[in-house]
Amino acid sequence: MQKFITLPGIGGSGKAHWQTIWEQTDPRFSRFQPSSWDCPLLDDWVQSLETAVRATHVPPILVAHSLACLLVAHWAAQSTTPVAGAFLVGVPDPEGPEFPREAASFHSVPTAPLRFPALMIASDNDPHGSPAYAQGRAMEWRAPLIVAGALGHINGASGLGDWPQGRSLLEAFCAGIPKVNQRDRRTR
Repeated sequence: MQKFITLPGIGGSGKAHWQTIWEQTDPRFSRFQPSSWDCPLLDDWVQSLETAVRATHVPPILVAHSLACLLVAHWAAQSTTPVAGAFLVGVPDPEGPEFPREAASFHSVPTAPLRFPALMIASDNDPHGSPAYAQGRAMEWRAPLIVAGALGHINGASGLGDWPQGRSLLEAFCAGIPKVNQRDRRTR
């Protein structure tokens, strides 16, 4: 059975966030746990993600939002632990005016292609990252990009609820991942 690890951005994902709702309605989803959601330190978040991925019995799909999308790129550059893929939503621009000062350790984002399948989802009017920024990251990471309309930062404040469009995109992404990537980690 496919497992998903949700990776919220700074502050975590509150009750109205689609990540939280997906976790509450689908037992295949679990959340990684860094030391602090409000004072993110890259090394701590990378280690917390490594711990969460290693705890799964099959390579999971990472479901990242906002700052956690940058985390995925940093983690992928440091770790060889297998994952099936990454679903990256609302990638923020670390040079943008809305990027939180508390997340300064995430600034130097790796530009190398990701070592696993990925899909990026962006919004036309995201205050944390423009469609042009998302397009540039998508090209660097070799991840297809879908601009899903004017959805703000695609978070709880966007009023998306369980975000059925996102769930459909995630299901389509999962269906396209080669099955060889989803083998039990013990057979590798």
